[in-house]
Amino acid sequence: MFDGLDGSGKGTLVNALKEYYEDKNKKVFDLREYWKENNDIPDITQLQEFDIIISSEPTHSMIGKVIREEIISKNARKYSGLSTAHAFALDREILYKKVIIPALRAGKTIIQERGVITSLVYQPVQLERITLRDIIYLPGNMLALKNTPDFLIITTVSPATVMKRLEAREKKDNAIFEERMFQRKIDERYRSEWLRKIFEKQGTKVIYFDTDEPKTVEDSSREIIELWEQENKEHTVVRHM
Repeated sequence: MFDGLDGSGKGTLVNALKEYYEDKNKKVFDLREYWKENNDIPDITQLQEFDIIISSEPTHSMIGKVIREEIISKNARKYSGLSTAHAFALDREILYKKVIIPALRAGKTIIQERGVITSLVYQPVQLERITLRDIIYLPGNMLALKNTPDFLIITTVSPATVMKRLEAREKKDNAIFEERMFQRKIDERYRSEWLRKIFEKQGTKVIYFDTDEPKTVEDSSREIIELWEQENKEHTVVRHM
């Protein structure tokens, strides 16, 4: 799972791993591409022939589509932190029950952009306060925290660089979170010890991956492949001991 500030390079790293596996002749199913033409979440029976599944949160279908286009979009209709948290958790619960958990049980590799960590970082900082405990105990979030990833890679970059990247994007997300002060607040949360411990207690290895300038897209893509190969090699050795 990859997570971090908006514009910190998560998608770049996921795409680098997608190409890496395709070059190895692995069958890759990209949910992000699927969602461009389908407003649903496929059943695991549709994914049986694939080795690798690329996923992202929120989804781009059903509840996830509403989250992206309405709830977190900049508009005159402000939604509370609690409403936002419930929407993300339900979207997550459906994704985990339909795809993530069945795919893991089938031995497939899942590479995901964003997840429950995003809710733990973002939603307590919204204008209407919601506690971390309230977020954790939403059913979809509890399900995700019981099925945490083997690796959680948090992309680190300065908020100033993030804002420059977001402003340079041709396609704007128009999300309420893309404000400099907000990004500074969540940057502190991503780097916090309490957040890292939540996942480490569940057996997840947390890795901080620097994507700040002057590092280029090519640099980050090359380094994530090197890291991925090394971590998976060590993970396989530990698993077989």
